[in-house]
Amino acid sequence: MSSPTPLPEKSSPVTKPVSENCWSCRILSGGGLLVSGGYVFMQAQKFKHLGGPPSMGTVAQIVFAAGLASWGIVLIADPVGKKTRKQ
Repeated sequence: MSSPTPLPEKSSPVTKPVSENCWSCRILSGGGLLVSGGYVFMQAQKFKHLGGPPSMGTVAQIVFAAGLASWGIVLIADPVGKKTRKQ
């Protein structure tokens, strides 16, 4: 049997990640990150309100919560996508 002729390769257009061109996707995932950061922060605060001294674990939870929330804000604001290059 003869082998079939290979199909010509199609050049795929350069596509952006979904998070850069879909506003609702950015709002949904960024909002989820903001809510999860708030939840982690509230759990750290709950331990402090029980009267326990803040330990390194509590501080790590608060830092992690701040990181989650800031990641959500950056994802919603999309500062990189708005940057235009001057030529």
